[in-house]
Amino acid sequence: MTLKCSQKESRGDELVKFRWSVGLVIQRPSIRRRRRTLPPVDRGFSLLELLIVVAIIFVLFTLYFGGGTKGYQTKQIANCEKNLQNVYVALKTFSMDNHDQLPNAAGAATSEIPLSQLIPRCTTGTGFFICPGTKDSHLPDAQPFADRRISYAYYMGRTLNDGADQPLVTDRQVNTNSKRVGEPLFSSDGKKPGNNHRQYGGNALFCDGNVQSSPAHSAFALTNTPKVVLLNPKP
Repeated sequence: MTLKCSQKESRGDELVKFRWSVGLVIQRPSIRRRRRTLPPVDRGFSLLELLIVVAIIFVLFTLYFGGGTKGYQTKQIANCEKNLQNVYVALKTFSMDNHDQLPNAAGAATSEIPLSQLIPRCTTGTGFFICPGTKDSHLPDAQPFADRRISYAYYMGRTLNDGADQPLVTDRQVNTNSKRVGEPLFSSDGKKPGNNHRQYGGNALFCDGNVQSSPAHSAFALTNTPKVVLLNPKP
């Protein structure tokens, strides 16, 4: 009797061990399958994050290079200097063809009327009569612009022999008076008149061909004389 019980117990223990071992074999593949089905970790940018980055870059670009910013206008003042140098070449050509005289028009109220005489006799290009810092409209090439609008003021009555300290062409000015050092020359608030480069100053071309930049309050003296009148462009 004791033998039979011990045999049953041993068989029972073997059966438990067998079931336990089979259970491990069955469970292990399921564990492995569960691990394989875990979703991969996405370490890249989401579309929303990418759009936010693009928006930030756009805002920073606009703040620095927008038409009303100092960075943008500083670059345009340099381009404006090139414009005035081209205007000087046309004026020099006119002077050589007209016994050292420069464009003059009796009773002219704005700079467009005398300077229009340069087209097309002395130059067919008109783009450099528009300051790049403004939104002034494009001028058609090789066509006089007396009835249109340019960007630059002109000291009518000068000659190229008047000297390196005498102004000839400038960005729009706040008025047509003579200017002493420190007096308002260009707009100081970005509003008209004299705001070719908003509130960041502008350029002046002198009779010897050199171009100097100035802040809103004049860095140099710009004088009229009884024979010289400053003409601003059309408002």
